[in-house]
Amino acid sequence: MDRQTISALAHADHPIAAPLDPASVRELIAKTIRRGDERLLDLGCGGAAWLLSALADHPRVRAEGVDLSAPALTQAGEAATALGVRDRLVLHHADATAYEAAEPFDVVLSVGATHAFGGLLPTLAAARRHLAPGGRVIVGDGFWEQPPGPAAVEIFGGLEDLPATVDRVTGDGWVPVYGHISTRQELDAYEWSWTGSLTSWALDHPDEPDAVEALALATTHRDEWLRAYRGTFGFVCLVLGLAAQ
Repeated sequence: MDRQTISALAHADHPIAAPLDPASVRELIAKTIRRGDERLLDLGCGGAAWLLSALADHPRVRAEGVDLSAPALTQAGEAATALGVRDRLVLHHADATAYEAAEPFDVVLSVGATHAFGGLLPTLAAARRHLAPGGRVIVGDGFWEQPPGPAAVEIFGGLEDLPATVDRVTGDGWVPVYGHISTRQELDAYEWSWTGSLTSWALDHPDEPDAVEALALATTHRDEWLRAYRGTFGFVCLVLGLAAQ
């Protein structure tokens, strides 16, 4: 199974492709909407859950999303139509790491997609290219809540603890305006949904060629979560502005 198919199936019951609940997403977005008519860009938008939330809550906001997954973008377009906000949402089937917008945006988001850019600071560098003066960035990435064991490091690589993560961001010229650390409930709900959605699909479609692989992926992921990184891995979203030069 390719990565896009796995992601689509695993996020079927948790459209926010990160360990946050809808209230947390709304709160983070609200910290960036200061005039009410902002233009938002999501780099690696997936099903565009963040943008849909912003458009539903703020009737003068406009948004654009970029993602490589055509099925996810189709789903986003259908959801936008159902919400009555499709006329304010533009979707680009493109590589977010190479995307070049025609004009800057007031808010740039990239949550849970730092792996695609090569890490947290490269993600922020990409966001900076698209950010209008005085704009805000929402970025979400993992960190170590507790010192990790070798298995957790093998899964997630070179994460740091929260103070060191924030230090890296501020050392790159950014100023935190707000932040949200995912709660244990949010983290667990995300993992149960990820593994459960993939498992349910496999059980409900036993004749599909990918059913056995999907079930094996869900089982492996669940074991890694429960045995290697639950209680160790954390997730933080930061609302950032640029420090004056």
